[in-house]
Amino acid sequence: MKKPQFVSDQIYHIYNRGVEKRKIFLDDTDYPRFIHDLFEFNDIAPAGKFSTVGDRIPDSFKKAKKRELLVEILAFCLMPNHFHLLLRQLTENGIVRFMHKLGVGYTMYFNEKNKRVGPLFQGRFKAVLIDKEPHFYYLPYYIHVNPLEIRMPNWKEEGIKDYRKAGQFLSSYRWSSYLDYIGKKNFPSVISKKFLTEIWGSPQDYKSDMEKWLKDFSLEEISKEIME
Repeated sequence: MKKPQFVSDQIYHIYNRGVEKRKIFLDDTDYPRFIHDLFEFNDIAPAGKFSTVGDRIPDSFKKAKKRELLVEILAFCLMPNHFHLLLRQLTENGIVRFMHKLGVGYTMYFNEKNKRVGPLFQGRFKAVLIDKEPHFYYLPYYIHVNPLEIRMPNWKEEGIKDYRKAGQFLSSYRWSSYLDYIGKKNFPSVISKKFLTEIWGSPQDYKSDMEKWLKDFSLEEISKEIME
């Protein structure tokens, strides 16, 4: 895929997966580490020495830290072998700089922890410019609904038989920004909620809209609107 020319104030869907589709999150210490890195490396200041602190999450994630952001992280979702980010670029070359720091930093942590060497991700990250109205309407739902693959592997092909049960599972899945958008404090320091909240309304509005989206889900329609 040819990458778009990143422009400040524009919004992009960023995603990547593990090399050879391998898992990039092996246990419940890897997920918070990556989320910490979303916070830590979103800063114009150089990263310095990339931290490989094992399973411990540095104190910088727990305390307020003055930063000059490279990007706004509007939404995210982590899956065992891939991730999705919805980013708005704030500074020139901000997305490239942020993704470089994120990729190098997490790979160093993962390799040291697991006694491995070499690339962790499948080439450079993929990026799609969000420049059409349906993207804004569908994409955040699509990002947040990814965890259903864990509980309902064939949901895209077979549909969702119990959309309330699906919604309950998504409301319990910690490794995405969905909980913060439905009013459950999860990782509020990582994301910038204002832009999407102005579109969606209250947390209850978004939760209700997600349930309706699950109930009416059509893979063919969604694919036409948000796939490259």
